[in-house]
Amino acid sequence: MAKFLNTSATNFFLEELIKNAKERLILISPYLRLNDRIKELLEDKNRLKIDIRIIYGKSDLHPDEIKWMQQLDYVRISFCKNLHAKCYLNEETCIVSSLNLYEFSQVNNNEMGILISKNDDIQVFKDAYEEAQRIIRISDEVRISLDEVKSEQTKAETSQEDSDHLTKLTSSKLAAKHKIKTGDLLEIFVEKGLLQLNENGKHYLTEQGKAVGGEFRPSQYGGYFLWSENMSI
Repeated sequence: MAKFLNTSATNFFLEELIKNAKERLILISPYLRLNDRIKELLEDKNRLKIDIRIIYGKSDLHPDEIKWMQQLDYVRISFCKNLHAKCYLNEETCIVSSLNLYEFSQVNNNEMGILISKNDDIQVFKDAYEEAQRIIRISDEVRISLDEVKSEQTKAETSQEDSDHLTKLTSSKLAAKHKIKTGDLLEIFVEKGLLQLNENGKHYLTEQGKAVGGEFRPSQYGGYFLWSENMSI
């Protein structure tokens, strides 16, 4: 019989689902930014040569995620356009939930989910598994290297900076100018009210940020912010 899961139970049973995978593991989530615990569990499954399929739906896959996945021989990742489903399966258990595989969601959001057992809910499990397989079939397997991601980001940032006549810097370059980490710079700007975090843990520019000359430039890999080179920290 299916079991209702609240936020903490969803996170708990997701970890159990990954730990108990013996043959295969399917993780379907629009947003993908894995926390250290989930990465540790997946690395262990990779050592055991478990077939792992990860399907995501937002094109702003972070370079850190790509770099980490490059080290795992038994993890295959695919991109599915217009993906909104969140579903996690091994050969015996399935979770259908509101929970994204996104570190912010796992810590900050209120979630709900349903735990389905193959033994107790044979038809429901079968239907969920077949739908997961359909999503895999219509997804495009990602074969992009970290170097390609960095190259595209560098080209986009360089091109835009040239058009701005070098009057503005990206967040990373502004942080380097002030000899701090980019993450620390973004936290400072959140504290100052120039940036805010949305429910998915992504930064967005506030009206105050725009007022001081901040700009957001979208790119294939999520976009970046531009700031005045004379911006005070």
